[in-house]
Amino acid sequence: MSHDIDFSSLNLRDTLDLAIAIEVEAKDRYDEFAEQLEAHRTPEVAKFFRFMSENEVKHAEVLADKRAELFGSEPATADTSVLYDIEAPDYDGARAFMSINDALEVALNAEIKAYDFYHDALPSVKDAKVNALFVQLREEEARHQAMIKEIMAKVPNLDNFDPDDFGDEPTAQ
Repeated sequence: MSHDIDFSSLNLRDTLDLAIAIEVEAKDRYDEFAEQLEAHRTPEVAKFFRFMSENEVKHAEVLADKRAELFGSEPATADTSVLYDIEAPDYDGARAFMSINDALEVALNAEIKAYDFYHDALPSVKDAKVNALFVQLREEEARHQAMIKEIMAKVPNLDNFDPDDFGDEPTAQ
């Protein structure tokens, strides 16, 4: 994860651009995970990752609408190359044949990372509007965590699920 961002110099437009990029990266990662799990015939987990991707799209759209309302079609000037894995689930988080419980844990960890990013950045943010947006984004990540925890409470614990049960037997070459 890169935090090579000078938060003290951010303006509101750049901050919105960075936040949108963070949401898009998370959406793309969830889509990758869904494709991977669909290929491994784990449709329930793939469906959950698609659900998380849709949530990231909605969040990015809200941010994009706010940006358009405030700044119209002004070009983006924020350096989004410094962003990596702010909210996106860790690449090694998805595995073939993972359980829905594992997927929920991956998503929860991603939302915690995003919350921590916004929370840790707040002391360096000088612009009052940027600060308010970061507080809003941090609280949105807290709501995402609560949503995932609610789902976790409803999903049966699959203690008997062992990913090794699905491994292919070695074959002669």
